[in-house]
Amino acid sequence: MSKKVKSFLYNFLGFVVIYLPTLYLVDEFTHLNGLWIPMTAFMVALILAPKFQAIKTHNGEKIYMKWFFIKGVKEIE
Repeated sequence: MSKKVKSFLYNFLGFVVIYLPTLYLVDEFTHLNGLWIPMTAFMVALILAPKFQAIKTHNGEKIYMKWFFIKGVKEIE
């Protein structure tokens, strides 16, 4: 599996892990209804989810992560 595919899957899993609980919490504890519930959960998950990116370097392709709660950019092995 290539590093680009892995970074895409990491992005997807990171988003889903934050989106689903947020969807439940927004549905239970706010007075929103209709399309506003998933849209609010989407925006919160989009901001809070970690971002992964595959970058080609002179040592080969590497995956880097940036997250709101971690200072700087971290290399994923």
